Amino acid sequence: MTLNARTDMAVSLTVNGRRTAGFVPVRQTLAGYLREELGLTAVHLGCEQGSCGACTVRVDGEVMRSCLVLAVQAEGCVVETPEGFSGDPAMDRLRERFATRNALQCGFCTGGMLVAACDLLAREPRPSRHAIREAISGHVCRCTGYEAIVDAIESAALAETAP
Repeated sequence: MTLNARTDMAVSLTVNGRRTAGFVPVRQTLAGYLREELGLTAVHLGCEQGSCGACTVRVDGEVMRSCLVLAVQAEGCVVETPEGFSGDPAMDRLRERFATRNALQCGFCTGGMLVAACDLLAREPRPSRHAIREAISGHVCRCTGYEAIVDAIESAALAETAP
């Protein structure tokens, strides 16, 4: 990357537990920075308007669309991408259930869905099917029809809360 003093700014943030710093174009989105500069490709760029949810990440504990946030706005923040949840028991259960329940097909929406589902289970360990649908309502999946996704999330929640 070539530094342009007029349009680049320094940015420093923690991504998936690792401190990162560099210069970014002032208009580069967080999604672009994560993918292009850090190589974190589970953050997908779909609509680039916040409508599809494929770029969903957690920033300072809050789930958000990384295509709607500029990288410089994340200065000093802690960012978690789908890759950064390894070792999280809820995410491990979700990944396993997504696979066994056929809740993923092309995989494009999966990373964002998993981040949203993991956040839901952290807030509400045994969510209703309605709560699950609400949590993923901003995520577009063109392959599954959502039933398998809801089943997988429900199954992961029940596995955690089973006696």
